[in-house]
Amino acid sequence: LPNAVGKTQKRYKEEMSRNAKIESPENVLKLAITTSPDKEYTSLASVSTQHKPFDFLGVLYESAVAGAAAGTLVETVLYPIDTIKTRLQAVRGGGEIIWKGLYSGLAGNLVGVIPASALFIGVYEPAKQKLLKIFPENLSAIAHLAAGALGGAASSIVRVPTEVIKQRIQTGQFVSAPDAVRLIVAKEGFRGLYAGYGSFLLRDLPFDAIQFCIYEQLRIGYKLAAKRDLNDPENAIIGAFAGAITGAMTTPLDVIKTRLMIQGSTKQYNGIRHCINTILKEEGSSAFFRGMGPRVLWIGIGGSIFFGVLEKTKQLTSQKPSFA
Repeated sequence: LPNAVGKTQKRYKEEMSRNAKIESPENVLKLAITTSPDKEYTSLASVSTQHKPFDFLGVLYESAVAGAAAGTLVETVLYPIDTIKTRLQAVRGGGEIIWKGLYSGLAGNLVGVIPASALFIGVYEPAKQKLLKIFPENLSAIAHLAAGALGGAASSIVRVPTEVIKQRIQTGQFVSAPDAVRLIVAKEGFRGLYAGYGSFLLRDLPFDAIQFCIYEQLRIGYKLAAKRDLNDPENAIIGAFAGAITGAMTTPLDVIKTRLMIQGSTKQYNGIRHCINTILKEEGSSAFFRGMGPRVLWIGIGGSIFFGVLEKTKQLTSQKPSFA
């Protein structure tokens, strides 16, 4: 009898131990995932990752690397088209466009483009993810607009001096970036490196906000329609469309920005309003659309490369486990 009781107690303990293991949260999740249909699989996967803390440094690192890679490739490949666009916008009246030296200033420009692109995406991605949690799903466009504007504002600290130096080299005022920096500071002071800062923000904040909003919203719509993630060519095509549309819309703002940045110490224009009035009076409204063709081509192709490389690099740098 004592032996029988002992065996019964032992079996009872083993049974209780087995049930405890099965009913632990981790094993319940594993069991549910292995035995549930696809809907429950997705639901449980999202629940299991829902409460993970926001990895700001991880997102910042991945975004900065992706932004730097995308910006460098776009600038290197499409720099001649950008030079042609700048020279078309700079010409006043019946002046001639110089077609030589289309790669002038590329090396110095990359020194600024790499950190500027890294800073832009490094701010944009974490801001976007945070804002998407704040806004309801039907207002995701506002989150994308705001994140694009924040990224543009943050990166303008680096982008404006880079743009000033680049455009003055492109228009033949200087031979190299070091000479440009030295002479601009000598003649105009440190503020000369930020010439046209207001017009830059006037152009780039709406440009960045609209371009990234169009891109993100098209991706969301495409994913819902296709019921799958996008591949690299699809990301590139959507990026090209978003870039071309936004580039065309913001061409007049780009003309104003170019004129103010390249005028140097001559001070042909005293601010944005004076620039607009002077161009209208002396050259007519058509001058605001100079360089639209090269700009749309440059930003359209650039958008396909930038967003294609951006998504691919983000994917490669991400080390996070995913159920997707």
